[in-house]
This record gives sequence, C-alpha cells and structure tokens, in this order.
Amino acid sequence: MKIYTKTGDKGQTGLIGGRRVSKADLRIDAYGTIDELNSWIGLVRDQSVNDSRKALLKEIQDSLFTIGAELATDPVKRPKQALPAIQLTDVTLLETSMDDMDTELPELRAFVLPGGHESVSFCHLARTVCRRAERLVISLSDTSMVDPLVIQYLNRLSDYLFVLSRKMAQDLQVDEVVWKPRT
Repeated sequence: MKIYTKTGDKGQTGLIGGRRVSKADLRIDAYGTIDELNSWIGLVRDQSVNDSRKALLKEIQDSLFTIGAELATDPVKRPKQALPAIQLTDVTLLETSMDDMDTELPELRAFVLPGGHESVSFCHLARTVCRRAERLVISLSDTSMVDPLVIQYLNRLSDYLFVLSRKMAQDLQVDEVVWKPRT
C-alpha cells in the first residue's frame, strides 16, 4: 500500500465518516496540533530521565491518539462502529501522577522560566503545544460538539507536563530558573 493517495493535493482531507473538508479547517488544525503534541510527548518519553515514567508517557500518547480520532470524526456522519473515547479515569491518572510528584517537589513560590536542561526544555515545549491544542479544541467546541472530557484531559495534561518538568529538573539535579520581574 502506498502512503500517498493524492486525494489531498487540492487542499482537502477526509474526516472519519467520509466528508471532505479544507486542510485549513479548525477541526484539522485541532487534531493536527494533537499529533504535534504526541510527537513532543514521544521526545519527552525518550529522555533517559524519564525511564521510570515511560509507561505513563506511552499511555498519554495512546490517549492523544484517541483524542485525535475523536476530533477527526465528522460529528454529523459518525460511523456505526464504536470509536475509543477518553474516560474520566484518564484524567484521574494524570491527577494522581501529579499528586505523587508534588509530594517530592519543593513548594512553588514563584514563576519558573522554561529551561535549565535540554530534557526539561522539551517538556516545557510539550506543555506549550498542549495549551495551544487546548485552545484550538475549545474554539472548535464553540461551533461543533466536542466531548467535554477531551477539553478536561488537555487542561490536566498541560498541568501534568508542568509538574513533570519540575520533577525532571529535580531528578537531573538542575536548578529551576525562577522568574524575577524587573522593578
């Protein structure tokens, strides 16, 4: 099977359900950003500092594929076969993981600048892409049905990535760079 189909050569793509839409459609932008986020999570997962977190990060990537499938589905012409869906347990998993990391982290008393170590910076990049994905999905939900759990999951995931970046800095024994506002 060839990877190229030539069906998108005129700027259109197909949703699950068959309808063709512009590749510039907000729905496509939303799930494309989810795909970008998934790639960043893969890079974060590949950092040796995250060896003990590989399974959870892979679970997050699986959840992002589920979200991508949800967003790629035509809300009007949904297929008869059931598609996977985000569950409340997916959100709870992120919350539990954050709570576990928080018990080992010093109290946050200031804003933290991204950086300090390349691995930590990758995590911050993933966090910012997650926030962009969340904004796009919220915009999409203004005009089309989106499962509210998708928005909740993305919101929690960006929080998780922030806490993970702090935990990675701690594990790597690098100082967090605190923002000091100009006076």
